Parts: sequence; C-alpha cells; structure tokens
Amino acid sequence: MRNCDVDGCIERLCQKGCTAVRDDILALEQGRSLSETHGLSREERRLVLMELKSIMAVYGDSCRSDGGR
Repeated sequence: MRNCDVDGCIERLCQKGCTAVRDDILALEQGRSLSETHGLSREERRLVLMELKSIMAVYGDSCRSDGGR
C-alpha cells in the first residue's frame, strides 16, 4: 500500500502535463531529484517512478518528451 506522500507526489507531477511527466520520468530514471519528490525515501521515489510509467503507458507515443514534434 502506498502512503499519502507518494500519492500526493504522483498527483502533483501529473498536474504538470504529459510532456513534463515524460521529462520527470527520464530525470527519475537518471537518479536526479525533483522538487516534488523531496523528502521521499528511495523506495518511495521508485514507487513514484513505477506509477508514472504505468500511467503514461496508456498514452503510448501520443505525448513525447520533445513536445510531440
């Protein structure tokens, strides 16, 4: 079960929009931190990344990190 901090982080990241979320996924995969993940443990950041990937998989290539161009 996820905690409220993880769920809140996911919600804040998703509110930034499709392109920003793709960029954030890349940043998290590269081990960079995001302001939204500040204070989360490594495991919680891993959960955020997994959930973001799952959410964005629904969109396929309709939203790419280059703005869809």
